[in-house]
Amino acid sequence: MASVLDRISGPQDLKGLTSPELAQLAREVRERLVSTVSANGGHLASNLGGVELTIALHRAFRSPEDKILWDVGHQCYVHKLLTGRNQSFASLRQWGGISGFPEPQESPHDIVAVGHASTSISSALGLALARDLAGAKHHVVAVIGDGALTGGQAFEALNHAGHLGTRLIVVLNDNAMAISPSVGALAHSLNRIRLSPSYHEAKEGLGKLLPRLPLGGPFWSLSKRLKKGVKGLIVPTMLFEELGFDYIGPIDGHDIDEVEEALLQAQRLVRRPALVHVLTQKGKGYTQAERDPVAYHGLSPTRPAQATEPDSPTYTQVFAQTMARLMAAEPKVVAITAAMPEGTGLSQVITRFPSRVFDVGICEPHAVTLAAGLASQGLIPVVAIYSTFLQRAFDQILQDVCLQELPVVFAIDRGGLVGEDGKTHQGSFDLSYLGLAPNLVVAAPADENELQHLLYTAVKAGKPMAVRYPRGRGPGRAREPAFRELPIGQGVMVKPGPDATIVALGSAVAPSLEASRLLEGRGLRCGVINARYVKPLDTELILREGAVSRRVLTVEENVLLGGFGSVVRAALAVCPGIRVECLGLPDKFIEHGPQGLLRAKYSLDGPGIARRLLVGFPELERLPLS
Repeated sequence: MASVLDRISGPQDLKGLTSPELAQLAREVRERLVSTVSANGGHLASNLGGVELTIALHRAFRSPEDKILWDVGHQCYVHKLLTGRNQSFASLRQWGGISGFPEPQESPHDIVAVGHASTSISSALGLALARDLAGAKHHVVAVIGDGALTGGQAFEALNHAGHLGTRLIVVLNDNAMAISPSVGALAHSLNRIRLSPSYHEAKEGLGKLLPRLPLGGPFWSLSKRLKKGVKGLIVPTMLFEELGFDYIGPIDGHDIDEVEEALLQAQRLVRRPALVHVLTQKGKGYTQAERDPVAYHGLSPTRPAQATEPDSPTYTQVFAQTMARLMAAEPKVVAITAAMPEGTGLSQVITRFPSRVFDVGICEPHAVTLAAGLASQGLIPVVAIYSTFLQRAFDQILQDVCLQELPVVFAIDRGGLVGEDGKTHQGSFDLSYLGLAPNLVVAAPADENELQHLLYTAVKAGKPMAVRYPRGRGPGRAREPAFRELPIGQGVMVKPGPDATIVALGSAVAPSLEASRLLEGRGLRCGVINARYVKPLDTELILREGAVSRRVLTVEENVLLGGFGSVVRAALAVCPGIRVECLGLPDKFIEHGPQGLLRAKYSLDGPGIARRLLVGFPELERLPLS
């Protein structure tokens, strides 16, 4: 049988497909998703659940004239397959390939670059208002999941859009999941609709009755009104209607005809915005993903058959194991996650301490201020959030935690380069924005052992403290069985050397040691300091060693502007005889690609650090061999 997917060069090719061809297309898209994501890694379950919805969207609208926006953005793979990127889809999330998120530089069908949740309705409203000011007539559609709808910004936008009455269509893709099951009162309300026996029984009964009615126009119209009337009696639409939206739904999101009909109905509403409520199953069509949509939300790339998994745990696993021990020893320790219990490792902790782990939904600002409230009452909250998402709570970090000097611990996962998720997810900025906050201690472990000790130190500190650690596995350092406090503001001289001093932070320590060993082969003796703390900085140690070598290279996985290197440079400004070079990430959003490749590209691996030191201090090459 000829492939339907291979005939799709753009959304226009969907318009003339028959029902059997559409069903075949859905099957082929799912096969393509499974094969590509299994090999490359990426977001699988959410895309499997949105196949029919995406097909219907592109049949009902005329992209890119009509604007379709995707929230969080990771559910856009089907959209990419249907908008001219079928032939390049094998390069998904690969170096030089297409992004795993909407990327306007890739295609005019990707309207905005996005990788964070709860933003689509705000962006869509902006596009709709611009359209109205220009006197244009095209449609603007925001596709948002029920998980993203837990974010406060989504409600701010709904409230504003309903107040303005702007012509706008919001498609609520309701699969009862974010990454983990959605939390909150709204999620429970949507689940009541989804799970209501009365709704499904009424729908099934009417579905059997309607075909038996005479096919004359009046009777058919009456039957359709009857079906909608019964549904209206049993589905609570008050929330969205009160916000100023016409509510359409709930719709079976795996019935292309039904979804398309609902979308066309929404297009005809011009007096106020419309919300189309679509019910889908995350992982639909792939048995493993249907059974465990959490595990199949995001997959890692397939490793070569000969590759062996390292024995060392990931930093996330070390965090989770440490938290379990800390919470067992200290009843005042509680944990908070913003819809990421799996990603942060706290899912392992919830099973042991269900009443002391709080999942707030996709609400990072609320998570931080909630932690402040808990801390004000004598508890010790640990807020576990990815670096890229914590920046959404910058104001709350400043005002609600640091201003009041409350003992909140920020466990910042994915600090530095994260790899294939790319521009929106690289943890490139946290050292810069956290460094601005008074009263905040900022630390980064060099290995797994230091991570557990820094977390213990943070819990004991009695003040705001951030512990930043990278994605993936550490260098394999054995962990000591007993916790110990690491004196705040003290670094460690890991390796002495009179010719130059490398001052490294966190994940940069191990490659800096490798660089020192490589330079030894050239007769150079380069010292390595594990700075450990950004705030307060161990100025005394760095000044002492810098005064000996007169050459200092700082290394960090953070943008140079306002980062760790700038702090060291400022500290050493009192000694004009010490020359300082800084190595870190450039002032740009870092593209997607494997972590190792990106580190090599930006000279943050061992050979790159060695080269950068020789470039910064060219006279080293002329030193006599030791």
